[in-house]
Amino acid sequence: MTRRPRGLNPDERDLWHRIAATARPLHPDHPVRPDRTDKESPRKPKPSLGAFRLGEAVHKPAPAHNLAPQLNDHLASQPLRMDRNAFDRMTRGKLKPEARIDLHGMTLAEAHPELIRFVLSAHADGKRLVLVITGKGKIKDDHGPIPQRMGALRHQVPHWLSAPPIGSSILQVTTANLRHGGTGAYYVYLKRGR
Repeated sequence: MTRRPRGLNPDERDLWHRIAATARPLHPDHPVRPDRTDKESPRKPKPSLGAFRLGEAVHKPAPAHNLAPQLNDHLASQPLRMDRNAFDRMTRGKLKPEARIDLHGMTLAEAHPELIRFVLSAHADGKRLVLVITGKGKIKDDHGPIPQRMGALRHQVPHWLSAPPIGSSILQVTTANLRHGGTGAYYVYLKRGR
């Protein structure tokens, strides 16, 4: 429990003024505050806002806006909507996918309906973890002013998985473990069928 300051009696105040008059100020450019009367309530000094405060989290400067973030970064920034233990086992490759589809060599127009059919049938069959293999893509000559990414399927599949009609049946999408294809494949964790 803290004690309230009792204030100064007239003799103590007189002594204080005599001593203060002989003192030389450390910062003469700061204005002198007027004396408080005993009737005023003591005010707590405002904390100074310095470069940092003890215990404050370090604020890193915001990175420059990336118009095309890496796909792994985008998937990692998604909120976790499944059990943490199951997610950790899945990303370590400990969970075995119950079904898989390989979209290698397909065009975007061919792969999209195949992916929808596959996910909807796997969800109807009560499967929870499926593997979608897209491949890593090929390096192509880029002749246009707009740069193209390597692996059109690899970049388009996560968008398809979050869009209707299959987005409502998917709980989590993440890059597969190396034993199941690495960055050329995705784990798709489905919701329970009702």
